[in-house]
Amino acid sequence: MNDGDDLLARIEVSQARRWLGIVMLYGLGVLLIYVAFATPPEPAWLVFLIAAGLGSLWMGEAMRRGTESGLVLTEAGLFDRDGTLLAAFDDILKVERGFLAFKPSNGFVVTTTTPGQRRWRPGLYWRVGRRIGVGGVTAASQTRMMADLMSARLMIREGRFGS
Repeated sequence: MNDGDDLLARIEVSQARRWLGIVMLYGLGVLLIYVAFATPPEPAWLVFLIAAGLGSLWMGEAMRRGTESGLVLTEAGLFDRDGTLLAAFDDILKVERGFLAFKPSNGFVVTTTTPGQRRWRPGLYWRVGRRIGVGGVTAASQTRMMADLMSARLMIREGRFGS
């Protein structure tokens, strides 16, 4: 992301949703581990409860770290706030925000023409192959505006909308 790029939109994390999700994941982890040791079940269930509890604690920490950032949309494309390019505008094929789209909560999915490196920031975005899912603990109004801006730019690029 260059300093000269024009900022079109920004997605910030909703702090209330962020902390609710983090506390729920940490709480689930602590509860599972507590149950495992307070009333020890059979060995297989004990291992399962401890593993699920540790996994939940790990997910809570991953969400805490992942949601410290945000996303920005510039003339060049979609970037993580740390400067990582998620999708250049020339590479974006379509933006899906519909009810039946496989997308994160309050978010949208961007399909690119070329696959990218797998990335995941729980609660903010994920990238697998040619698809990027944006959303989770983000504000719905900001993700809707960014998706609409991207869709409008794609329509202009394809000549389906007056420039």
